[in-house]
Amino acid sequence: MIRFVIGRRAAGRASLALALTWAATLGVAQVASAQAPAEGEDTRAGRIAVQQQAKSGELKPYEPNKAEIWVKKLEEQFLTGALKWHPFFDSAYAGGGFTLGAGYLTHVSDYNTLDVRGSITFTGYKRLEAEFLAPRLFGRRGTLSVIGGWREATQVGFYGFGTGNTSKDDRANYSFTQPYGAATLEVWPTRKWLVLVGGVDYSQWDVGEGGGSAPSVEEVYTPETLPGLGAKVTYLHALGTAAFDWRESPGYTRRGGHYGVTFHEYSDTDDTYSFRQVDYEAIQHIPLFREAWVLSLHGRVQTTYADDDQVIPFFMLPSLGGGSSLRGFTSWRFRDRHSLLLQAEWRVLVNSFFDTALFYDAGKVTDSRSDLDLEDLKSDYGIGFRLHGPAATPLRVELAKSNEGLVLVFSAKASF
Repeated sequence: MIRFVIGRRAAGRASLALALTWAATLGVAQVASAQAPAEGEDTRAGRIAVQQQAKSGELKPYEPNKAEIWVKKLEEQFLTGALKWHPFFDSAYAGGGFTLGAGYLTHVSDYNTLDVRGSITFTGYKRLEAEFLAPRLFGRRGTLSVIGGWREATQVGFYGFGTGNTSKDDRANYSFTQPYGAATLEVWPTRKWLVLVGGVDYSQWDVGEGGGSAPSVEEVYTPETLPGLGAKVTYLHALGTAAFDWRESPGYTRRGGHYGVTFHEYSDTDDTYSFRQVDYEAIQHIPLFREAWVLSLHGRVQTTYADDDQVIPFFMLPSLGGGSSLRGFTSWRFRDRHSLLLQAEWRVLVNSFFDTALFYDAGKVTDSRSDLDLEDLKSDYGIGFRLHGPAATPLRVELAKSNEGLVLVFSAKASF
């Protein structure tokens, strides 16, 4: 008798070879059956494949329409600094009305610029200033801004102190002129998330009689009833900010947030009107449906502190009202030592350069810090339209409604 003996390794290799042979055979059979439908059968998958192949030969690159081309050119000229002469719509002070202005920007080095600009309103608000900007310091982690200028406001409204005990009919106007100079350094130590800001400015407030249809403040108040009336105050102001910021850009973004605190020290050179102020701010943008919608939330608390022998002049008190706070009320409508502001917006992306928004604002000012609660808030609501670029909002138009009427807002920056 002849016996054949196969070792374990040989047997294993034989079994493995047999298994692979069967697997390959079955795989080929399955692929063949999948590629070749039954005789006479025109499958739905086959028809779709043929249609897709035909369409792929007809695909063409997207071509923007005329409106998109026009807006893209505006963005390249106005928002990227490619145009030396440019519009400038920042008023000398909030509440001045529709603003006209222009500036001339020139490069003093590869990235650093000098911008000389000015603006005027129909109510006589004037602003002239020059800014040196160095945007790429410390390996692109820092930005330095140095500004010097002069401004005048002719009819700034003052309605009294507090939120609940004043009326829009209580308005009295004052004016001021102010030369100023400021330097601000913004640094991103980790390139993202953490941002630190430090700044110092020197300015002189010369408060005088107000123009316009409302009475001037000295006709209604006295220096005893209105601290700072008729004063000429020179301030050395220092500020410091620490914040976590992961927005795409403060000027326009559809995602991210900003959570920070800013400390202010206002030192009066005559040692009469010195005080301190702390601002707490939180911003969150929540994208929905692939950023077609955005829910944007904003909260801010401002508090002031003064020594017993110091007073805070009325024109330096925290305020609410106007295009960036309570939009359904006139600018500077409410003033007092402390303020609370809450805002919410539902933003809808219409196209790459145009947004609409529904918004709601609520807030109050108080004499006591303990009264900064959610009771007796003033509120408004409305609709807005924004023309924007990838990092800026050069035009914002909004219609806001409050219990004091309708307010039309024009602004050259984002609401928050």
